[in-house]
Amino acid sequence: MTNEIKIFSPATVANVACGFDVLGFCLDNVGDEMVIRKISKKGIYITKIEGYNLPYEAHLNVAGVSALALIEDANPDCGFEIEIYKHIKPGSGIGSSSASAAGSVFGINELLGRPYNNTQLTYFAMKGEAIASMSEHADNLAPALFGGFTLVKSIAPLEILQIPTPKELYATIIHPQIEIKTSEARAILPKNVPLKDAIGQWANVGSLIHALHTSNYSLIQRSLQDIIVEPYRSKLIPHFDDVKFAALNHGALGCSISGSGPSIFALSEGLEVAKNVEDAMKTIYSETGIEFDTFVSPINTKGIKILNS
Repeated sequence: MTNEIKIFSPATVANVACGFDVLGFCLDNVGDEMVIRKISKKGIYITKIEGYNLPYEAHLNVAGVSALALIEDANPDCGFEIEIYKHIKPGSGIGSSSASAAGSVFGINELLGRPYNNTQLTYFAMKGEAIASMSEHADNLAPALFGGFTLVKSIAPLEILQIPTPKELYATIIHPQIEIKTSEARAILPKNVPLKDAIGQWANVGSLIHALHTSNYSLIQRSLQDIIVEPYRSKLIPHFDDVKFAALNHGALGCSISGSGPSIFALSEGLEVAKNVEDAMKTIYSETGIEFDTFVSPINTKGIKILNS
């Protein structure tokens, strides 16, 4: 059995417009790399971090907290070193903390011979994710571990449903270089929601799930509507309305906030449309003076990938 593994832990989009805290999907060409090594000394040791200034203490690092939760349950007769090569900017809204949390438990599970399934790994990773967002939720974690689209049916007990991915679905992401903390973005949300809005949101989630199962792009377009969260969180993102209008005007099926922001995602049918949407997003932000990144990605149906072991 191997003693070292190198993995790619992907970025993810959570909420997916109408699916606050329950829906997410996995991106393909943006993510972190991690090296996890089995050692004789028991415990979790973060030995290298590149890219961003994050804590080395395992109990303060999301990857470390997730790993600690797993080994507390598994009680292996060994320990693990973790190297993190961070490419997803913390606070970007595309699952930076979840990539770390999911990656550490995935890698350790592989080195232990896969004693846990993806749902169990999601449970351990939630312990680390809670360090970043001040609450346990799995809408970013589940897509990284399962791949594709996922629906968090329940947190207690934890139940994750895999949702089919239409083959021609592409995501376009724009990431303004500002930071929005998940805990702060959650704090501005209303505590009570009008019943008519709740009913509308339930209908959108249900129809989106049906549309993904049937590859009904027209229904996807009509379902990607967030009438509860987006009106509040969009105020934290400069020029959000302009970006959304431009994306929809250039053929996007829908456009909304990725996670808690500031990244904005759009879903499109076909790569050409997705690239046109990217150009439209760039045009809006190129006139703002705010630095930004954009990329186009197919939906990653595999999740975390092993680079070598």
